[in-house]
Amino acid sequence: MDTVEQKLNKVELRRSLLHTRQSMPIGEWREKSDRICTQLQNSAIFSQAKTILAYFSFRQEPDLSPLFADTKYRWGFPRCVDQSLHWHIWTPKDSVQTGAYGITEPHPNAAKVEPAEVDLILVPSVACDHQGYRLGYGGGYYDRLLSSTEWVTKPTMGIIFDFAYLPQLPIEPWDKPLKNVFTETGWVNY
Repeated sequence: MDTVEQKLNKVELRRSLLHTRQSMPIGEWREKSDRICTQLQNSAIFSQAKTILAYFSFRQEPDLSPLFADTKYRWGFPRCVDQSLHWHIWTPKDSVQTGAYGITEPHPNAAKVEPAEVDLILVPSVACDHQGYRLGYGGGYYDRLLSSTEWVTKPTMGIIFDFAYLPQLPIEPWDKPLKNVFTETGWVNY
């Protein structure tokens, strides 16, 4: 399959999966999100981490916000700046703002998170496949982050609902597989 076909397939697949996710009744979304939070709390990789990079739910992504009140962890959240993600410490008492693409993010003056401090990255995803590859929103922010020298060895976890865990995704040469995928029914480590 050539690159043009792959891009078209990614666009169509992304559109279909986002529609399915955003069509989920709010009660079902909350229940499945809560199950993902429980799965995470019961996993060794999560419970042993100290500084975790996460995300604020957008377009009915799995909502991890019940975890953010746990002061056992330092939480980092991204801001989209130019073509990069900048990570900042955030606690529930801190305010947020709406940034690029309408995504909630910490204020630019919030303390930064240095890569050396990070124990785990929870990666928002439209879909993940059985090899750990992820389908994002198409901006390449996480692909660029995860392929850079200071981030490449960090444990990563794709967070998705079961319906978005697929046998295979179309991949590009620059796509980097994640090391783990979490859904409401389980965890897969690669």
